[in-house]
Amino acid sequence: MWTSRPDGGPERLVALVDGVFAIAITLLVLDLSVARELDPAAYRQALRELLPDLGAYALSVVVLGSYWRDHRRIFKDVREIDGQVIGISMVGLGVAALVPFPTRLLAEYGDQSVSVAVYAAAVAALGACHLALAAVLAKRPWLRHDRTSEAASTLGLLDSATVVVVFLVTVPLAFATGPAIMWMWLVLVPMKAYLGRRRQNPN
Repeated sequence: MWTSRPDGGPERLVALVDGVFAIAITLLVLDLSVARELDPAAYRQALRELLPDLGAYALSVVVLGSYWRDHRRIFKDVREIDGQVIGISMVGLGVAALVPFPTRLLAEYGDQSVSVAVYAAAVAALGACHLALAAVLAKRPWLRHDRTSEAASTLGLLDSATVVVVFLVTVPLAFATGPAIMWMWLVLVPMKAYLGRRRQNPN
């Protein structure tokens, strides 16, 4: 059997991931602001105009927070990493660092199909990196402890794949049906809740 060459423990990689996700979430806040010295009417108008920014911010915090948590789950039982694991992780970190940009597009041009498509593509790409990472580690027991992590289980991989498929499907649908297709993302709430219950109670 071909085996990869281990390249040390996962501690530095996990620390790097924690830092990148923290910075990405912090960057989401930088565009939230209200001008100074506004009169009461202008101040209320500015707050109303800030609502799309807050909505996009909340959505991306949930997305990035979920993927950060999933990354911790993936590496929960990993004792060593190899070059491919590092490579996939770096691609995923690059996508995670990019998320503030499509978030800005969604906040400022949420009525444009291309903004929804770009955001969905970014989330799908991030999910694909996490799915690939979990799948690679699931197939390399020499990098793990004796047990398989929850994220690398069949239900865990299915959970990750579901997110990728839903966001990927909305990329072409955004151009075909318009930006309102973003509401389709809400279908993930009951789907993830169901898969979460299945992981907790596999029988």
